[in-house]
Amino acid sequence: MSPLTITTREAATGPVLEVTGDLDHETAPALRKAVEGLPVSAGQLLVVDLTGLDFCDSSGISALLSARSLAVEHNGQIALAAVPAKTARVLSIVGLDKVFAIHPDAATATAG
Repeated sequence: MSPLTITTREAATGPVLEVTGDLDHETAPALRKAVEGLPVSAGQLLVVDLTGLDFCDSSGISALLSARSLAVEHNGQIALAAVPAKTARVLSIVGLDKVFAIHPDAATATAG
């Protein structure tokens, strides 16, 4: 099990969360808490960079959906970047690849 690390930085398009480690039932609340503290404004894009994600279960997917809800609630948008293959497959199977904008990396997502 890899500990979850969440790093926040600002881009011209809005906040970027870099998620590293395991996103599961034990760590998903940390992602929810990190997202709740973000200043997402109307028209901004919240990017969740999953480059360092090692594992994601259904609780992790739920936390990503909560992040999306927060962005939409503030009239913003959300994008996932560098989604690992296994997580991308799950998102595709349940149709969430149609709900989230998915980019190959954070630089592409924040390019404007």
